[in-house]
Amino acid sequence: MLESTRVKLPAAGASRRPGARRGPLAGVRVADFCWMGVGACATRLLADFGAEVIRIEDRNRLDMPRRLPIYKGEARTYGEEDANPDPNKGGLFNNYNRNKLGVTINMRSPKGRALADRLIAASSVVTENFAPGVMERWGLTYERLNQISPDVIYARMSGFGHSGPHAEYRSYGPVVQAVCGLSHISGLPGEEPSGWGLSYMDNEAAFFNASALLTAIYHRGLTGQGAEIDVAAVEAGINLLGPVLLEVSVNGRSTRGGDYPTGNRLEHPNAAPHGVYPCEGQDRWIAIAVFNDAEWAALAAEIGADWTADPRFASQAARFANQDALDAHMADWTKGQDRYGLMRRLQAAGVAAGAVQTAEDTNDHDPQIAGRGLFFEMDHPVIGEARFEGTPIRFRETLQENWRSGPLLGEDNAYVFKELLGVAEDEYQDLVMEGAL
Repeated sequence: MLESTRVKLPAAGASRRPGARRGPLAGVRVADFCWMGVGACATRLLADFGAEVIRIEDRNRLDMPRRLPIYKGEARTYGEEDANPDPNKGGLFNNYNRNKLGVTINMRSPKGRALADRLIAASSVVTENFAPGVMERWGLTYERLNQISPDVIYARMSGFGHSGPHAEYRSYGPVVQAVCGLSHISGLPGEEPSGWGLSYMDNEAAFFNASALLTAIYHRGLTGQGAEIDVAAVEAGINLLGPVLLEVSVNGRSTRGGDYPTGNRLEHPNAAPHGVYPCEGQDRWIAIAVFNDAEWAALAAEIGADWTADPRFASQAARFANQDALDAHMADWTKGQDRYGLMRRLQAAGVAAGAVQTAEDTNDHDPQIAGRGLFFEMDHPVIGEARFEGTPIRFRETLQENWRSGPLLGEDNAYVFKELLGVAEDEYQDLVMEGAL
């Protein structure tokens, strides 16, 4: 069993002053122009493991997660922007940006632009996920960045990538999910696509982004050479479609219509029963998956009913061919049972089964998730103690440190510009007065 190597979180009221980072990425400084989710989630992973990620923001154009009114203790109103938001209350922003420093730079100001160059010169990684062309308008091409910071790693993250006929297109997670094909294969047979309820590709593409960054950092450690990275979220989404692409290209099967998509059922291999079945209570379900005769025998022993001996269910192939009848029996058997009690019994018998959980279940009641400490509390100067999602990655020895909650807007201006970059006090005050920060 892996032992936790997490450092205890600072107590409420403890200093938020940045210090030397620890962990495998200590010594890597990131000038982070990312915003929204796909970039912020990627650099959060780096910050979790010791990179000094300096988040660069614009006071005049707040990051959308700072504006969305997802506030601690208040009913969620996702999608309805707060006309006059407190930029430090946003739950989405604070969840995406723990362990990072935060500065503000007005990139429309020549002095702000020059200050950004100084920050880049003091960094070895630059990240961004703006709409195409923003960094170019600021003159921050890879060639220019490489002049400012030799052997820099420049990671670009966008919906369609920075080449090809759609490179200029704008996108958010739902757009990416539609274009890459994920939306079209969602739902039940014979019904319209159900779509995805949130920008899941923001998070999925973020892991591709983080993997690319780690690869480039490793490569530079071996060769001394920097890199330019261009991750397209649409292509990251297509990587989730492997079996479906084979259906089209090899079997000539449509991804919509007739009995496809298969909903909760699995064809390759022919699993049956395979689905979610109703349990005791309102909208309570359990997922059960059986792949072979041994698992079926264990399930049938738990069920203990004559119908399990029906010749239609005598083999895996027969059960797969008669799924409608099998699912009807299964639903009738599960519907009066507690989902957690049934899960434990089936797992003990060697049958893969899991209670279908709500967000509240995973956050407040799941003993396994609690035991691994996925959700944890940190203090925040504005919202107080709050719960955040942690990283699901555990190492036996490698340090993962949650040293501070998300930065307030411009919280680290003085530290970064004066102490790290050596900006003199009078110059710093001039920059503030002139609106460059």
